[in-house]
Amino acid sequence: MLNTLSGRFLILTTVFVMLAEVLVFVPSVARFRENYLETRLERAQIASLAVLADDVLDPEIEQELLANAEVLNVVLRRDEVRELALSSPIPSPIHATYDLRDTAGLKLIRDAMATLFDPEDRIIRVIGNPVRDGGLLIEVTMESGPLRKAMINYGINILILSALFSVATAGLLFVAVRMLLVSPIKGVVAAMQDYARAPEDARRIIAPQARVQELREAEEALQSMQTQLTQALRQKERLAQLGGAVAKVSHDLRNILTSAQLFVDRIGGSEDPAVRRLAPKLVGSIRRAVTLCESTLAFGRAEEPPPALNLVQLASVVAEVIDGERLAAGEHDISIAEDVPAGLTIRADGEQLYRVLLNLVRNARQAIIASGKAGEICIAAEEEDDTWRITVSDTGPGLPPKAREHLFQPFQGGTTKGGAGLGLTIAAELVRGHGGRLELERTDDMGTVFAIVLPKAAERLATAAE
Repeated sequence: MLNTLSGRFLILTTVFVMLAEVLVFVPSVARFRENYLETRLERAQIASLAVLADDVLDPEIEQELLANAEVLNVVLRRDEVRELALSSPIPSPIHATYDLRDTAGLKLIRDAMATLFDPEDRIIRVIGNPVRDGGLLIEVTMESGPLRKAMINYGINILILSALFSVATAGLLFVAVRMLLVSPIKGVVAAMQDYARAPEDARRIIAPQARVQELREAEEALQSMQTQLTQALRQKERLAQLGGAVAKVSHDLRNILTSAQLFVDRIGGSEDPAVRRLAPKLVGSIRRAVTLCESTLAFGRAEEPPPALNLVQLASVVAEVIDGERLAAGEHDISIAEDVPAGLTIRADGEQLYRVLLNLVRNARQAIIASGKAGEICIAAEEEDDTWRITVSDTGPGLPPKAREHLFQPFQGGTTKGGAGLGLTIAAELVRGHGGRLELERTDDMGTVFAIVLPKAAERLATAAE
């Protein structure tokens, strides 16, 4: 019970209500004491009227009047004359004098607490104003014992009522909290537990129903998270199935390409100059396709293989990429240029660098073709103190919002209609394998610029290779 939200709320509510009642108790008891004394003054004034009506009273009647007023002496001042109206023997000296004409709050509370916590039966003097202008001043002498007893009885009644009110208030709040907070929270917890049993089942996603704004916001946030998780799990399952299918296709395709490579080797012996010129490029393309199939088969067992770092002439790699993409551009009005220093040599895996540049240039070419306008693609490179920097820029329409939001994420960052969104993911992974980074420098309606930053530091290259 104490570990539940409603149980703790019940206890806190009871404590706070009792604390509030205690804060109210002190001034309430002080006000009760003031009313008690004023009542005694009124009774004493009424008793003194009998003296004013008849100058000679029987002593027994006088004592009866004092007993009814619960006082020992009554002094009434009228017309600047102080008269002892009623009197009886005082058993002990006067302990304290209280003037009710001074009704300051703190003073009343202080006097009330002094009376309440003093167990001795004292003789006190009380001064006040007569009611209905019955004189200038009235003064009585009385015992404090009956006053203290009445104050204690009043305080006990107040505490009992406070306890009852506290329990009733806490009970109502307990029920309200369970209905408005605890039950909806339990509903959310139950929905989370139900969803956890089968997160792939979209029917288990919570449907927001709470009327309390904060709880509804929590349910909506949970719904969004569950929806994204379910989609991610479904995508993961599809990727696993796709991986198995790709592995089978790559296995058979590798065998087919191996046979094609043997045929191309024979074509290389042709006497036709055009064939002899294009045969090496065809051999290189088939060799890369075979290597890619082998890498795809290995992908199901591990990540991308580590780069085989060697000194690579960047211009030759860029030239191969541009030659292939120019052929792919066909009749489209796309110009592909390069601005790479002729003697620039970098330390990298030539095959993997070719794949990175090919993916970037191919994405740029497809984006320009999809726009239906002419465009330009440029591969540039420069050598800095600690890095080699290669940029691929285009004048296409820029990346769509979805591609920017899911950049470098597989199957989500596709830049063209029907694209799988793997090109940038593969490129980024290959660059990270070199210890570098692939950055999106700019993308807008004027075009897109990607930058490949490769480190020169031997330590980072060695770490990346490992």
